[in-house]
Amino acid sequence: MADRVTVIGWDGSPLTAAARAALGAATLVAGAAHHLALPEVPPAAERVRLGSVALAARRIAAHRGTAVVLADGDPGFFGVVRTLRAPEFGLEVEVVPAVSSVAAAFARAGMPWDDAHVVVAHPRTLRRAVNVCRAHTKVAVLTAPGAGPAELGLLLDGVHRTFVICEELGTEREQVTVVTSDKAPDHTWRDPNVVIVIGGPAGAGESGGWIAGRDPATGPRGWTLPADAYDTPLGEGETEPLRAAQLARLGPRLGDLVWDIGSGSGAFAVEAARAGAAVIAVDRDPAACARAEAAARRFGVQLQAVHGTAPHVLENLPEPDVVRVGGGGAAVVSAVADRRPQRIVTHAATRDAAELIGRDLTEHGYRVQCALLQSVELDTRHWSETERSVAFLLSGVLPDRAQ
Repeated sequence: MADRVTVIGWDGSPLTAAARAALGAATLVAGAAHHLALPEVPPAAERVRLGSVALAARRIAAHRGTAVVLADGDPGFFGVVRTLRAPEFGLEVEVVPAVSSVAAAFARAGMPWDDAHVVVAHPRTLRRAVNVCRAHTKVAVLTAPGAGPAELGLLLDGVHRTFVICEELGTEREQVTVVTSDKAPDHTWRDPNVVIVIGGPAGAGESGGWIAGRDPATGPRGWTLPADAYDTPLGEGETEPLRAAQLARLGPRLGDLVWDIGSGSGAFAVEAARAGAAVIAVDRDPAACARAEAAARRFGVQLQAVHGTAPHVLENLPEPDVVRVGGGGAAVVSAVADRRPQRIVTHAATRDAAELIGRDLTEHGYRVQCALLQSVELDTRHWSETERSVAFLLSGVLPDRAQ
């Protein structure tokens, strides 16, 4: 095992005295090609090209001597330190940090970033990273080959965002470009890069918060809001108890894309967006789409309203994680199930309709739950009944995607 492992962050600026001292004593140096070409690397040291960090960690674990690992930016921020500290390698590391690429990107843009989400996009996580960009007004995306600015722009189709693309930060080839998201697919971008994705209400004048990223406590308390919180009457399928139960069954979260089909007043769509998810609100009534957009503005969340009739309008929408079907009945539920979202929730007014939907979801491979929900609103001055609602709540979960 290596006697000592020092991880040095590099941001293009001269190395610190601590970093130079560690490099000078190294008998093994691992890093990218531009790291290994640094003049401070001892000529006699064994050099390991850093492709797979896990493979390099095995080489270091078997090395008798002093090892140094060079990495761009802050190696403890989405960097190599996590892999090197994995228990199977048994390595104890010291870290000499540098300015992270995210901090450098926001510095180039002249913007604060304590209110930004930071996500990593590679081919497996690209869709979830895009959903965060849909849902939030300021996101930094650490990209990878096959999941760069062009792919981000393509998947954000229909959602306007501004990209600040920072290529090869800290090198002589550093370049910062500002384009709209629809123009990003028209260019070829050099890796690695950081993309700052900006859109929605401007927040530059807001005072600083108390937590990094979006404050999850923003806005009124409660998963769902009472009907009088909205400027428009809510439909029969939008009662607060039903919305609360639907949200509980779907569990929308950061990185998810929610379809709200038959969005009506936009209440459910707004409440799913308040949970941090990206939301597409679909309705055949253009006035309903306008109401959803107005409700989103009122509560400071992002959503995309799509005017059209389901199921046909769903064909060109990006793949959802969870779906609420507020209107359209069994035919729409069946079309949604064909797209294989993780969870589907809907309601029915009669037992026959509930059984039809339940059978169809079961045939599509979903594990189905059904509950008869009855809620009674009371006037607490007289404890008299003011409103009663009854609905069958149905939900389907794909067993192989239950998490």
